[in-house]
Amino acid sequence: ARKRLRKELEVLLPAEVATAHPGFIDDLANARGQTRDAQMQAIVAALRILLDRVASLDEDRILRGFLGCIGAMLRTSYFQTPGGKPREYISFKFDSSRVPELPKPKPYREIFVYAPRVEAVHLRFGPVARGGLRWSDRREDFRTEVLGLVKAQMVKNTVIVPVGSKGGFFVKRSPVGGDRDAVLAEGIACYRLFMNGMLDITDNLVDGKVVHPQNCVRHDGDDPYLVVAADKGTATFSDIANAISGEHGFWLGDAFASGGSVGYDHKGMGITARGGWESVKRHFRALGRDCQSEDFTCVGIGDMSGDVFGNGMLLSRHTRLLAAFDRRHIFLDPNPDAAKSFAERERMFKLPRSSWADYDAGQISAGGGIYPLSAKSIPISAQVREALGIDAGVDSLSPNDLKRAILKAPVDLLWNGGIGTYVKAETESSADVGDRANNAIRINGKELRCKLVGEGGNLGCTQRGRIEAALSSGVLLNTDFIDNSAGVDTSDHEVNIKILLGDAVQRGELTYDTRNTQLAAMTDEVARLVLLDNYRQNQAISLMERMSVARIGAKQHFIRTLESQGLLDRQIEFLPSDAEFAERKARGLGLTRPELAILLSYSKIVLFQQLLESDVPEDAHLSKELRRYFPTPLQEKYAPHMERHRLKREIIATAVTNSMVNRMGATFVLRMGEDTGKTPAQVARAYNIAREVFDARALWAGIEALDGKVDGNTQIDALLVIWNALRGSTRWVLNHSDATLDIAAAVDRYHQGMRDLRGHLLEAITPREKQRYDADKQRWLDAGFPDGLAADLAVLPTPGSGLDIIHVAAEHMLQVERAAEVYFALGEALHLSWLMDRIESLPVESRWHAHARGSLRDELYSQHRALTVQVIQHGGKGAAGKAPGNGAELVEAWLNRDDPALKFTLGMFADMRSQLVADYPIVSVAVRRLAQLVQAGG
Repeated sequence: ARKRLRKELEVLLPAEVATAHPGFIDDLANARGQTRDAQMQAIVAALRILLDRVASLDEDRILRGFLGCIGAMLRTSYFQTPGGKPREYISFKFDSSRVPELPKPKPYREIFVYAPRVEAVHLRFGPVARGGLRWSDRREDFRTEVLGLVKAQMVKNTVIVPVGSKGGFFVKRSPVGGDRDAVLAEGIACYRLFMNGMLDITDNLVDGKVVHPQNCVRHDGDDPYLVVAADKGTATFSDIANAISGEHGFWLGDAFASGGSVGYDHKGMGITARGGWESVKRHFRALGRDCQSEDFTCVGIGDMSGDVFGNGMLLSRHTRLLAAFDRRHIFLDPNPDAAKSFAERERMFKLPRSSWADYDAGQISAGGGIYPLSAKSIPISAQVREALGIDAGVDSLSPNDLKRAILKAPVDLLWNGGIGTYVKAETESSADVGDRANNAIRINGKELRCKLVGEGGNLGCTQRGRIEAALSSGVLLNTDFIDNSAGVDTSDHEVNIKILLGDAVQRGELTYDTRNTQLAAMTDEVARLVLLDNYRQNQAISLMERMSVARIGAKQHFIRTLESQGLLDRQIEFLPSDAEFAERKARGLGLTRPELAILLSYSKIVLFQQLLESDVPEDAHLSKELRRYFPTPLQEKYAPHMERHRLKREIIATAVTNSMVNRMGATFVLRMGEDTGKTPAQVARAYNIAREVFDARALWAGIEALDGKVDGNTQIDALLVIWNALRGSTRWVLNHSDATLDIAAAVDRYHQGMRDLRGHLLEAITPREKQRYDADKQRWLDAGFPDGLAADLAVLPTPGSGLDIIHVAAEHMLQVERAAEVYFALGEALHLSWLMDRIESLPVESRWHAHARGSLRDELYSQHRALTVQVIQHGGKGAAGKAPGNGAELVEAWLNRDDPALKFTLGMFADMRSQLVADYPIVSVAVRRLAQLVQAGG
């Protein structure tokens, strides 16, 4: 065989190749019969030699591109010929990072399915990934469309267990002039080819063991996780996909495609719109308004038959919809009655395949109407001019101009429930946007006159357009991946619940029908869990927004750090350059909500992977997060099955990531790690200790229960009080614990002590601290907070060093309140509160300033604790572990000693307090002097 191959090569290859490369033909021939890898290496080496002979640069680039693609190919269905006949399609799986010249971001894997009838692609960014499949209408660049969507899906999926994926297919032989049913039939046929093409080259699980596809050479490891979902054009296709999953015997069964007949119907639940409405309510609260109890004006993109638009326009009975448009009509109602128009929208939503033409014209206010987009001109009444802010004298507009006027209307809310990109930045061209269908109506972000935007639809605005709207016009908005993440979150819960209950079905503990009944019964509970994620992500962005100006340097450092690690490309995500950061800092501006949403999501992406690679998912205390993820009816009954869940570690890592980042912001873990030298896993443990010690969950619940009852911005102020307490306590735990950071043991050690301290704090603090407490409590009471919560919030800033006090009390067998008396009396005598205030007010111009300030804060707490111990030891202990006298008396006795070092320190501090400005050198000297005092006393 080698001799025959050698003769064939001598005929096929130019003689000059053999002359220029002696042994070339022999090497190729001798590779025959060797291992697959050896044969591939010989062939690639030969091809590279031959490529050097290609004269045209373009042809060389194209041929090398083919070579690179073949080298990046991991699997193909080409050799699978059931019945000896080739299939009508071929599927290829690629390692995208090895495909030359792919645009960023490059997926983890992609599958390309080709047939004369259809072309399709599925992109995913990790081994465990989820996202929808859409019926694309972009023949030439449907992969570009899918890549843009999966990029958004990546950040959207940070709230759920897996990373993002997305797929799309283009029907190449759609019936020309065919009716709706014929077009749909061809689309379904192509969708089937797409599903089969992917499953043909995907590993399976049988009895817990990986089974590889037949007649498929694999150049990658085991890869059995493939999940899809509905998207544009495929909303009703989930049952089709699950049937194909069943035909393949795929281990996920009907968890392969969420949202089928035995699953959670997103439109029926209205879950995507309800998730987006959490953002709308948050924005209104920031304006001091409650959209659920007072009327507001709105314009929108979509119609009542649409899932996101239709459900969204039924989420408040106080929505006054002035205008809307979709691909067929423009709807105008310049002065609607909120109650009557709500009832009419509700009727239309229930009407199958309704359009704006079905709206009862008798319900439309004077000057309004419904107009088809086919009209050349649409009359503009005086009422419409006033409602939409159209210039006086304009009597008619073309449909496109009227759409632009609707987008620019001076209303409270712009609700996007449609398909297309309608807002860009002034610096962007229509080509940059990539949505030619809407080029004629698209506006710039600075032209928006609404107060807030709800992005129920994908890609309604470009990211630059959002940023421009926020900076130029003060519009309140997030991003689409924040606002409409509830759909993927619901799918995530459905798939993970089906995997959980599937274990019980396989063991004969549960029938398939009973499982289905259980799924349906938990619909409301799943919705509650999903909407809670939307609520908390919005809350997290608001918290970061409040601190954005003061902590803009921390955000810049976070971006730089992720960039240096290759985890973030700020140009792709349109984050500010260093020059732009400097300009915003000079203007007193922070990051906008759309930018903060990016940071929030990337922090979760990075932290999730860090925790997944650590032993955090094995921590007994944190494993409770696994139960909390599932609906309440499953938490006890199926606890043993949860321990066997294939995604157990991923669920725990995701839950820990979400709980910490949502409460503490994007930069918290990085700062804690840099300041203390601890790993992200250790930071997660320390944070969980602090959260449990402070009973933070109860405090958060109390604040959140006040939605619509107190000013929304004051609620953020209250959350910041808890944030500061948890930040300081997390840092303390990291500085004072060993590497193991046993959560259960630490909580057991400090939890009761913190309760005792907070319960007796008023007896222990000094009169000046009591005055501050009274003022703080009155502030919260005046804002409408209940007495108990107001008292808790007023107490929190005082025991910022509470763990020090608890530790000292335990060390010297004192009651916590007695140790607290000494601690606060000593702080008053040495003016340590004044010194801490000076430290907190030090300017932070760089990360090194932040480190310096943090170190000074830690050092002051440390010296305060050490001096407290000295005062207690100086006073001695009496019966029953009680020091003689109260704290003030002990401190006074300690101060009245004949101690030159103490007198020198008091004199120095008195001199420092007379200075108008306390800078880093002055504060450093003061803290150092305290250390010397501790040393002298020791």
